[in-house]
Amino acid sequence: MITKIIHEEKIQKAKKYVEKGESFVIVTHVSPDGDALGSSLGLYHFLTAYGKDNVSVVVPNGFPSFYNWMPGRKDIVIHEKYPDFAEQLIREADVIFCLDFNEPKRIEKLAPVVIAAEGRKVMIDHHLNPADFCRVIMSYPEMSSTSEMVFRFICRMGMFDLLDKNAAECIYTGMMTDTGSFTYNSNKPEIYTIISELIKKGIDKDLIYRQVNQVYSESRLRLMGYVLYEKMKIYPGCHTALITLSDEELKRFHYATGDTEGFVNLPLSIEGICFSVFIREDSDYMKISLRSVGDFPCNQFASKYFSGGGHKNASGGEYYGTLSDAVAVFEKGLEEFNPNKMEDLSKNA
Repeated sequence: MITKIIHEEKIQKAKKYVEKGESFVIVTHVSPDGDALGSSLGLYHFLTAYGKDNVSVVVPNGFPSFYNWMPGRKDIVIHEKYPDFAEQLIREADVIFCLDFNEPKRIEKLAPVVIAAEGRKVMIDHHLNPADFCRVIMSYPEMSSTSEMVFRFICRMGMFDLLDKNAAECIYTGMMTDTGSFTYNSNKPEIYTIISELIKKGIDKDLIYRQVNQVYSESRLRLMGYVLYEKMKIYPGCHTALITLSDEELKRFHYATGDTEGFVNLPLSIEGICFSVFIREDSDYMKISLRSVGDFPCNQFASKYFSGGGHKNASGGEYYGTLSDAVAVFEKGLEEFNPNKMEDLSKNA
């Protein structure tokens, strides 16, 4: 038995959109991760199984190659490569599902197109403070992942039988990746009830783990070694670690999209480290990834210093400036928002 988390009126309204809609577009955030792709492709396979012939997944830009095995991946439209086609799909859609993002800026150049589109918009997300740009907003931060919410949405519509192996594989991938392979934000029994139902659909969860976590390029492994030996800085008095990578360093190791995914988690395996931050130079800004274990709220740190947010133990942000300036902001933040001074954190909440 799975608890009814999503409000019934939201389920019924979105269900009508599903029943009456003829053309659907599923949109997710920039630099799609496992949950973004898993929830989007999971919903894509469900709608296709339901008999909808005109269903598209549109993403702002590319994603890591270790997700290329996912069923339906070849049907994804990347806006960065095919902007006119992607925007046409959005403009002409009857229903637009906005998955795994809580505000339009998270889809960057797609934002004005989605906002202006006349199609009925449905948000399914698990991040704090959702913006009011969709007719139906299913936003529940207590959920482990958007993929879990897609599973719940399908079940609550009474259509679990239409959830096939392809959809199940995608949903499981999203749940697995957004919890660090079930190492954080995954202590609720119902998560494992859902997993058991997905296994009954025929998924091989061990194979999925290997495809996502153990099949990498040589350049990624060499970059990982460089990061651990040369670029990881420990702040022992703060139980914190920092990793930085410049654009020049990324090019040196022939960086491809996704090569640094998971690097922020590496220092957390060091005894005594409870907070890890990774700052990577992007085209015109610094991408910030934050992870923590225990009670330290890295989402508050992300919000206060890097215009970001997310979950207590997994969040992100951004910084417009130089890499050295971003590090300076981080170090100043560490003085003010020190994991070693947990009693002070309530004052910053």
